[in-house]
This record gives sequence, C-alpha cells and structure tokens, in this order.
Amino acid sequence: MAEYEASGLSRVEFCQKHGLSLATLARYRKRQTQGSPAAGNRWVEVKECAGRPMQEDGASSGLALALPSGRRIEIGRGFDAHTLALLLGVLERL
Repeated sequence: MAEYEASGLSRVEFCQKHGLSLATLARYRKRQTQGSPAAGNRWVEVKECAGRPMQEDGASSGLALALPSGRRIEIGRGFDAHTLALLLGVLERL
C-alpha cells in the first residue's frame, strides 16, 4: 500500500503497471483503513522464472514457490486443489 500511495498513479494505472486487479488493491486498501488483523500483512515480491522448475524425477512441475528462508513449496500438475486450500489456510494463520 505504501508503494501505491507514493506512486502518484491512479488505481487503474498502478494495477496495470504491477499486474494487479482493482479488486485486490481495493481489498488491501480496505484492510488498511479498517485496521483488521490482516492489515499487518505485507506484499511479497514475486518473480517469474524463464525456465520451468524441475522436480527430482525430472518432470516439470505446475508451480513452485521459493521463499527467502530457503523453504520451497512445489505443486505438480494435476494437484488436489482442496489440499492446496488447506495448506494456504495454515500458512495464512502463521
């Protein structure tokens, strides 16, 4: 939110420049102004890799997330969306 506010851009311009939806920006603005528990959440920079991450068996994965701490979450193609939702719920409570 600090980057958006300092940018001097309109909501539409900022979202287009950063690949965000207006709804996402609006949700974070609302959380910040309402002071909800989620207001302390911070944005995380995501970088797209040119190459596809490879699993140990050499198969291409569907999604990989490498954290600065060195931890890595990798989800193969055809993953169980329900299990991912459970994992995200746990991570959001941390």
